[in-house]
Amino acid sequence: MRREDLCHAIRQRLKRLPPPFDAHYGVVPPPLPESAIPLGAAASRVEAATAALARVDAIAAELHDPYLISRILIRREAVASSSIEGTNSTLDELLAVEETEGGAATSDTRQVRDYATALDAMVPEALRSGHEVFTVDLVCALHRRVIQDDPHYKGVPGQVRDHVVWIGGGKDIAYSTFNPPPPEDVQACLEQVVDAMRCQGMQSMTQGLLTRMAVAHAQFEAVHPFRDGNGRVGRLLLPLMMAADGRTPLYLSPYIEANKGRYYDALKAAQQRLQWEEMVGFLADAVVGTVDEVLATRSALAALALRWRARRTYRRNSAALKALDLLPHYPVLTVKRLAEALNVSFKAAAQAMNQMAEIGIVTERTGYAKNRVFVAAEALSIINRPFGAEPLLPGRQHM
Repeated sequence: MRREDLCHAIRQRLKRLPPPFDAHYGVVPPPLPESAIPLGAAASRVEAATAALARVDAIAAELHDPYLISRILIRREAVASSSIEGTNSTLDELLAVEETEGGAATSDTRQVRDYATALDAMVPEALRSGHEVFTVDLVCALHRRVIQDDPHYKGVPGQVRDHVVWIGGGKDIAYSTFNPPPPEDVQACLEQVVDAMRCQGMQSMTQGLLTRMAVAHAQFEAVHPFRDGNGRVGRLLLPLMMAADGRTPLYLSPYIEANKGRYYDALKAAQQRLQWEEMVGFLADAVVGTVDEVLATRSALAALALRWRARRTYRRNSAALKALDLLPHYPVLTVKRLAEALNVSFKAAAQAMNQMAEIGIVTERTGYAKNRVFVAAEALSIINRPFGAEPLLPGRQHM
């Protein structure tokens, strides 16, 4: 970490690290700002993001759907956020593991599943509890959930670190780009971040949601309260902050993964120089891009459902017809899952699945006589396309 990269206020917060790293200094981040933050050129981007949030909130209210096909978007979030940290699994693998109740899952896929189930549990709680949901215990519990299946984690999942860590530089602190605070200061610094997420200061009156999210996220990553997994926990907290504020939660990691360079630059500007504008602007862009992506996905899936309905005649209220509405949420599923979701017998669900397979809506992938897994490949290709790419419907080609 080079002193010349740090602004004066951050250099004032340097504190010598304990042995054997006592030739180096960590940054004890200053308290999070409670006053209004000048946004400069980012102001127009925040306005666009605020409008996008209002748009998606209105759609969610109209559809009585506060999550907007959240199950599948949560899983895409989990895959993207984990990928940023080098934990590699695919959405297809994750969905298949969930359908087979674990199966032969790799440790990477189990970690991605843990991230997704943490969001499944905590997003509704944040919507119910508001800002009070944020506590140090919650943050530690989230870390415990996302790290519990990591065989390489050194330490106790969910326990605030008691070791020196650094950002960048690989295994050599001499080449780091930022040194978080010494272990003895981590608990107090984490409590400050949690207080900010709870809006314990003036932030709720002087800063908008996007600014508060940007500041808390950058500060959380600067504190780096755990030995590893900080990026995943920090990004997991973003939709929780939106839900706690009463907004439709958005899952920003696919955008972040597609724009990693800008993301890391924004974090460094905030952490090294207390320049918040870049981080706020980046999150604003992430919101706009994510809303566009969600709405494009919904539109494409609706168009796909119409094409599916045109492929055959369905009996009114039949299991096969009802299943078409389920497939965007479960593009990889078993007959057992379909029976449970539709509240029909296994026999009726199997008949519906066979009817959909006959016209190419789903394809059986295992080749087994029992415990078969079906895939709605057309839906999965829309959901799992590269971020920002145009969703392709059957029969359409790129121009």
